[in-house]
Amino acid sequence: MNDGTGRRGGEQWGVAIWAVAVLVALVALPWAAGDRLPERLATHWGAGSGGPDGSMPLWAAALFPGLIWLVLVLLTVVLARRREGATSSPAMRGWAVAALLSSGVLLAGAQASIVRANLDHTDWRQADSVSLWTALTFGVATVAGLAGWAVTRRGPAAAPPAVVGSPSMDIPVGEKFVWLSRTTNPWLRWIGALFGLVALAAGLVAVSGLIEAQWVVLAPFATVSIAALSCASVQARVTEKGLDVVFGPLGWPVRRWLVEDIESARAEDRTPAQVGGWGYRLSGMGTTVMLRGGECLVIHPRRGSEFAVSVDDAERGAALLNALGGQRTH
Repeated sequence: MNDGTGRRGGEQWGVAIWAVAVLVALVALPWAAGDRLPERLATHWGAGSGGPDGSMPLWAAALFPGLIWLVLVLLTVVLARRREGATSSPAMRGWAVAALLSSGVLLAGAQASIVRANLDHTDWRQADSVSLWTALTFGVATVAGLAGWAVTRRGPAAAPPAVVGSPSMDIPVGEKFVWLSRTTNPWLRWIGALFGLVALAAGLVAVSGLIEAQWVVLAPFATVSIAALSCASVQARVTEKGLDVVFGPLGWPVRRWLVEDIESARAEDRTPAQVGGWGYRLSGMGTTVMLRGGECLVIHPRRGSEFAVSVDDAERGAALLNALGGQRTH
């Protein structure tokens, strides 16, 4: 899918779901542990002593962070739209996504830490220290923000050079061509996001100390989320060096073939039924990255089995690979 409008629409849905999920977590965590918490919760700790020096009633501890989060979301969305009105680019969206991801993780982590520190105490002054959990929350929030920035900055794929429509082409002397195409499977992306939210909820419950077996839930859901997101999008790029196939929103992992290692390339229609399903598939046809049925870029390496990836405009990519291979053999 190379449509920038569709990509932005997906980002907007993602932001909306993230905003609601964080809001629910902020409000629900204190109420879920209400019978194990004191009437007032320690909500501030002194920098020197590390002990609690401020408190709020339970209802305020639940609603106040939620209000802060709503204000942050509204401000970020308004500022992002104003900046995009002047000049729309992945960088403009990148800072907004990064801000929402990092601040959401920070607030949710802080709320879970507060609940854990007050858990099973009769007076807020007896609350445990939150120093360790605060440091961990800052670290995770930083990583989340950087990941959001990296994903959004990648932007939609650039259009390939409109110079050829067959599996071979001539490259003028002294010129360099680059072909780039990206495909996304929205179902795999939503599955990854859903399982990721469940893993995040289990992580917050783990930090808050409400349930002892929460790690059993977190590990499998986090694994499925990472696997689904890694296979949900793919980008194929042909340069003078060869072919790079990049997986996932962060551009990792990557498979590379040098031009001299590719015997030939072609465009071919394949279906999930032919290759055994969706995602990264191994079959009698070789390896296929199947994100949608239809056109695939297929390479025949000099060693090993064929590799295919379902991307648009595969014929141009094959043409450029064949042309580059021809240059190396002369």
